[in-house]
Amino acid sequence: MEPIVKRYLIRILNTLSVSLLWLAVNSTAGIMYDLAFIHERIQLKNLLFYTWFLLSLGAFIWYIVWLWRKPLKQEDDE
Repeated sequence: MEPIVKRYLIRILNTLSVSLLWLAVNSTAGIMYDLAFIHERIQLKNLLFYTWFLLSLGAFIWYIVWLWRKPLKQEDDE
């Protein structure tokens, strides 16, 4: 396999892996542990969950943009 194609596929797999991990963590915390749902009033656990959600979303987007902004270099370009 060509080295540039291999690096491109690794980049795709990294994006997919981080996306699924982020989704699994936030879905588990929000839905299974009932942190995303506001029942009678807003509680501290809801505020902490949504703060975590927004901060991790920002970090997730930053990582994906950083990962895909790097150019794919061929071996003779170095």
